[in-house]
Amino acid sequence: TSMFQMNFWSKPNAIKINKRRGTLSPTHNCTKRSSKLVINEIFVLKCFMSLFFIISVTGCYHFIISIFVKSPESNHRLRGNVGDGVIANETAYMENYPYRFNSTLDMENYRAMGGGRFIEWKDGQSPYDINDQVKFASDQAARERKEHIKESMQHAWNGYKTYAFGYDEVMPVTGGKNLRWAGLGTTLVDSLDTLWLMNMKQEFYEARDWVRDELDFEKDKFISVFETTIRSLGGLLGAYDCSGDLTFLEKADDLGERLFHAFETPSGIPYGEVNLMSGHGRNENWLGKEVSLSAGTTLQLEFRYLAEATGKQEYARKAERVFDLMKSIEPDDGLYPATVVNKDPEPKFGRREPKISFGSRADSFYEYMLKIWLQGNRKENMYRDMYDKSIQGMHEKLLQKADDGSGLWYIAQSNYNKRRDYNFLNPSMDHLVCFMGGLLALGAYTDPNGLDSARAQRDLRTGKALTYTCYQMYASTATGLSPEIVSKWDSGPQPDRHALFYILRPEAVESFYILHQLTGDPIYREFGWEIYQSIEKYCKTQIAYGHYPDVTDTRREPEDNMESFFLGETMKYLYLLMDPETEIDIFTQIRIQHRGSPPSHIWSRVKRLNR
Repeated sequence: TSMFQMNFWSKPNAIKINKRRGTLSPTHNCTKRSSKLVINEIFVLKCFMSLFFIISVTGCYHFIISIFVKSPESNHRLRGNVGDGVIANETAYMENYPYRFNSTLDMENYRAMGGGRFIEWKDGQSPYDINDQVKFASDQAARERKEHIKESMQHAWNGYKTYAFGYDEVMPVTGGKNLRWAGLGTTLVDSLDTLWLMNMKQEFYEARDWVRDELDFEKDKFISVFETTIRSLGGLLGAYDCSGDLTFLEKADDLGERLFHAFETPSGIPYGEVNLMSGHGRNENWLGKEVSLSAGTTLQLEFRYLAEATGKQEYARKAERVFDLMKSIEPDDGLYPATVVNKDPEPKFGRREPKISFGSRADSFYEYMLKIWLQGNRKENMYRDMYDKSIQGMHEKLLQKADDGSGLWYIAQSNYNKRRDYNFLNPSMDHLVCFMGGLLALGAYTDPNGLDSARAQRDLRTGKALTYTCYQMYASTATGLSPEIVSKWDSGPQPDRHALFYILRPEAVESFYILHQLTGDPIYREFGWEIYQSIEKYCKTQIAYGHYPDVTDTRREPEDNMESFFLGETMKYLYLLMDPETEIDIFTQIRIQHRGSPPSHIWSRVKRLNR
């Protein structure tokens, strides 16, 4: 899981490969941008420094600081910490913002603080003015927090390096290793851009050497086309985009050619699985002639990038044709069933899993509608039109507000009853759906009608409200961790009794990151900090981090599994959320990553509007 720049469509000649040096020219998007403020008025500067010296030596240091921004040392005047949900009644150093920021990490005494807090954000409002004082205080705490998060990444990476380097996954309890993804070094490849962004360059180049010398795709095994594309192909392309090292592009091209055989179906919609050695494709056994909506239709971002980087345009043509086919069978409400038939000459909807959902098996299809449009510099309007229609359908048919007193907003799924031949709404919502908060905000800020349009404002409110609900999915449990599925909304989110586990998923923190970057509201950092502390408290092992089996029970121990996306996505989003000096500028390089989507970023220019 990683990230890569996609500005080829807006500037087709802007990036060229320097084969001799193995670099990109001009500098790649992952190069840190900075600016220096040069003050020419020497007299003013000398006066300021003199004043600073005089006041400092008299023991009044905090006075001069308060001239420019009131010192965080005055935090004692607040009656409540962020997380307590207590509004301060006294004047604070952050006027009109009732919460303060804490960067202390005390795992021995940490306890999840419970749900129902921060209700001001429940319906998608921005209840407080985010002024420079608030931003300064949030940034100050965030800088300390990001160092804790980096230490967690170092802990997990060292565990992987010690016990399972080059294997697909480390087993965080026993120290074992596995080849779950056909031995493609999935955790290593999925983590490359996280290492780069956290400035873990030594670890990055050690991993690069393994990719160069050991990574081999000649495997006589069937693998998931979708998962291998988003974890491995996306990871390699992201590392290439960050570093400009041709090792990654060469390996990506090799893997891409092997995965590309999956498109050899009667319909042109790819198989769900392919044999990396023989090129033979097939669907999952239980699906027969069908493939899931997300697995069969959302490979375009990676293959379009690969086509541009290698010059092999067939990668893009076949991938794009899939969306043309889906457009030809588009429902009136823009909401697609969760499977599609790909073994017949003409595509049609499947019946193996008769549901309409923004969660499992469907999520990234809706995500790609928007992000392919952004990738193409917002010129390929078919994708944006499909997105807007589906979001309209979601608002009209699936978006619900709990009537239990909590008033939380959620996206239900529409299930089909075969016996009685009718559709009914199921209130279940997967954790996967939590990517929608960030997606809706991104769609709003890039709406062709403008951010001030009624549609964009509706989508932004919905995105904020859903993100608050996802925060409550964490905060409402005893551990502060989210279940995989919430099945009821009785007095708050109620975990599905068959899905009480937490597998270190990234979707919620992805939305926190996007919304914080777009709106500047520090509450999303507070949501993320709570989740990070719960992960540290309940998922950390001596080796790395493990799934938690029951989020309602604080007495359980982590399990012996760690998905590659924990390092490739969850840790990365937490870090970026807390990094005021991040080298990723969402206003020129909009990230598009979540579980079940390509870990990458694209080129787009977005005007920042604080709301």
